[in-house]
Amino acid sequence: MLFLLDAGAVLLATVRDILPILVLIVSFQLLILRQPIPHLRRLVLGGVYVVVGLAMFLIGLEKALFPVGKVMAMQLCDPAFLFPKGTAVQAGWADYGWVYLFAALIGFSTTLAEPSLLAVALKAREVSSGVISPWGLRITVALGVAIGITLGTFRIVTGTPLYIYILAGYVVVVLQTFTTPKKMIPLAYDSGGVTSSTVTVPLVAALGLGLSEAVPGRNPALDGFGLIAFAVLFPIITVMGYAQIAHWIVILKIKKRSKGEDR
Repeated sequence: MLFLLDAGAVLLATVRDILPILVLIVSFQLLILRQPIPHLRRLVLGGVYVVVGLAMFLIGLEKALFPVGKVMAMQLCDPAFLFPKGTAVQAGWADYGWVYLFAALIGFSTTLAEPSLLAVALKAREVSSGVISPWGLRITVALGVAIGITLGTFRIVTGTPLYIYILAGYVVVVLQTFTTPKKMIPLAYDSGGVTSSTVTVPLVAALGLGLSEAVPGRNPALDGFGLIAFAVLFPIITVMGYAQIAHWIVILKIKKRSKGEDR
C-alpha cells in the first residue's frame, strides 16, 4: 500500500513537471501558429506513455539505482574488504584499486546504455553518410567517461581540489580544438553533453556520494559531487583524440602513396 502511495505521488509530480512543457507547445501551436494539432490522438497516447515512463524511471532511481551505487561504494571502501587481515590502520590512495576499476566499468557500461548517446550516434551516421560509425562513437565516448569517472574517484579518495582537474582538462580541450578536423569538433562537444543523462547520472552521483561518505576525512557536500563534470569533460577529449588519430592515419597513408608513386 505504501508503495502505491509513493508511486502515485511520483506520478502526480511528473505530471506537474510535464505540464509547463505541454502548455507551451499547445499555446504556440494554437495561438502563434494558429494551426490544428496534427495526430492529436497519437500525441495524447504518446504523452501518457512519456508521463508513465518517467514516473516509473524516477521510482526506479529512488528504489534501486541510488541505493545500489551508494552500497557498492560503501562496500568497496570497507576496511574489512580492503584489508582482510586487518593489518592496515589507514588506507592510502593505492589501496582503492577496486574502487577505480568499478568506477571505470560502471562509467563505460552506463554510457553504452545511454539512449541520448545512441540518438546522437545515429544522427551522426545519418549526416555523415555512414562515415561515422555509431558503435565507434559510442565506444569512444564510453572510454572517455570511464577515464573521467576513474579520475574523479581518485580525486575523492585523495581529496585534491576539483578545479585543478577541470581547468587542466579544458586546457587540453582548447588545444585539441585547434588541431582537430572542424567537422568533428561540434560532435565532440555534444558527445560530452549527452553523457549527463538518464542512465549515467543516477549511478555516478550515487557512487560519488557513497564514496565520499565511506572514505575517512571526506565531506559528501564538498567531495561527493563533481563526478558528472568528469563524465562530461573527458568524452570531448577522447572523441577529438579519436578524430585526430584518424586524420593523422589518413595523412600518413596519402604520404606513403605519394612516395610510392614517385618511385
